[in-house]
Amino acid sequence: MELLQLKYFQTVARLEHMTKAAQSLHISQPALSKMIASLEAELGTELFHRERKTIRLNEHGRRFLQQVDLALDALEDGKRQLQDASGLASPVLTLDVRVSSHLLPDLLADFRAECPQAQFNLLQHVSPLDTRTNYDLCLSDGAESPPGAATVSLLEEDILVAVPVDHPLAQRQQVSLKELREEDFIMLPSGKSLRETTDAFCRLAGFKPRIRFESDDPATVRGLIRAGQGVAFLPALTWAGSTGTGVRLLRLEESWCKRTISLSWPKDRYMKQIAARFRDFTIRYFARLAEAGRAGTHYTP
Repeated sequence: MELLQLKYFQTVARLEHMTKAAQSLHISQPALSKMIASLEAELGTELFHRERKTIRLNEHGRRFLQQVDLALDALEDGKRQLQDASGLASPVLTLDVRVSSHLLPDLLADFRAECPQAQFNLLQHVSPLDTRTNYDLCLSDGAESPPGAATVSLLEEDILVAVPVDHPLAQRQQVSLKELREEDFIMLPSGKSLRETTDAFCRLAGFKPRIRFESDDPATVRGLIRAGQGVAFLPALTWAGSTGTGVRLLRLEESWCKRTISLSWPKDRYMKQIAARFRDFTIRYFARLAEAGRAGTHYTP
């Protein structure tokens, strides 16, 4: 059994498509099929169900894939440790960003001022269901931290409702969710963790929000609210300062309208020194952000 066989099997197992796997590996499909067949012959069992042009892992294949993942991850960890010890580790960090993308420019700029050799590969459209995403660190809603990860809570923040300054509710300090039942909403796109959270808030309040616009761009959301096109749910801290003039932020009476921002990293994998440094920096950064929020001010790095 060769290392190359295991890597090829892992790719085919994840894609469950021989042609796509061959393209990904930059080899011919017949050569890949022969490699997988040779591996199955050596193991004495088939690893896939084959039906015409489709290929799917069978039970033996799923079990074998778990062990192959562990073995290849262990080898990669060994390589990382040796590179770190010799000063040859890659300065590239893969950061899976599922929340707080609006804070990224300042966070990354501040870190690179301290650690200028750092480079980042940003993943911003990864499904929370993708359990094999290759990442060093992940920023996520606390409820959607990647499986098999070590996780630390960075902050808990209130969810506010933003309304135009001439809105009938604009002079209030706080409102209840039920009072928003008949409002037009500007929401994040489906699949975003904050959207799932605020949809759940509305369900608990007994209504489905009437959505007029979907956008995850703060400037667009701000402009639509200011133009009187709807109201929006906004996080109190991580979107702080993104509303500008013409918009009023109101607290919700329901004390449970909050969310948690978490930082995660693979629990059973070696963490590069530069990744550990960024992890610690991010924890301190969000602690200052939370402290500024408690003091009623905006944190300026």
